[in-house]
Amino acid sequence: MIKRNTKHRILILGASGFIGEAIYKELCPYFKTFGTYRTDNYSYDKNQHYFQYNFEEDDIFEILEAVQPTIIISALRGNFSAQIIAHHHIAEYLIVSDAKLIYLSSANVFDAYSKFPSYELDKTLSHSSYGHFKIKIENMLLRLPIHQVAILRLPMVFGAQSPRIKEIKAFVKEGLPVEVFPNLIMNVTTETKVTQQIHYIINQNKYGVFHLGSTDLVHHDDFTKEIIEALGVNRPLIKQVFTTNDNRYLAILAKSNTLPKHLQLESSLILEELDY
Repeated sequence: MIKRNTKHRILILGASGFIGEAIYKELCPYFKTFGTYRTDNYSYDKNQHYFQYNFEEDDIFEILEAVQPTIIISALRGNFSAQIIAHHHIAEYLIVSDAKLIYLSSANVFDAYSKFPSYELDKTLSHSSYGHFKIKIENMLLRLPIHQVAILRLPMVFGAQSPRIKEIKAFVKEGLPVEVFPNLIMNVTTETKVTQQIHYIINQNKYGVFHLGSTDLVHHDDFTKEIIEALGVNRPLIKQVFTTNDNRYLAILAKSNTLPKHLQLESSLILEELDY
């Protein structure tokens, strides 16, 4: 019988999304767990642990006051400016409550560095609007007391029901070419491993910056072709997209803040985990 940990009340912002929902399913048997969803959904309306929250219109303070979370997990997606305001309000809540925020960031905070992989303590630098946005929130959070924040930088996330796998399946089914980037070197992960890592970070009261990618690196084109092969597709249509003639890295590796071996993964395990 699973025993609930009554010490924490967890609020997952964006719990109706792909990763947010996976986090909710991982944590709810063990903790008093709540989540937010954005658009009308009958199944969420009937769940008293879910709150409707449109961060472009609604004030997060009402939900924070209702839940009184000790841990907030931010898996929000959408309008950048509205997200920044929401995280300002979350930071204000953290200061007065001594709660903790686990923020899902991205490898894109390093997308201006193309010559080598990036580590936790490297200076962030981005050429993309998405990367700039993530850096802005990271910098805001890094000004808070260190024990109240865990920043989790994620690479590309795969899984049987992930948007990336669904898109590949849809393209193959419709006979459309799947885009690959031959010179892109990256690492990857799955939503299952990310949720296990988050569970560990909560249980062990970890904080700081974490890089949650695979321990090895892969080429985007090779890895995508392996996924297509696992789907049982012969002679798929492939469209090679060259953004540069040189190898370009978008990889985040752990060095100063590593997790136990059983929570690390190699890219080959991702293909095994995908339940086709």
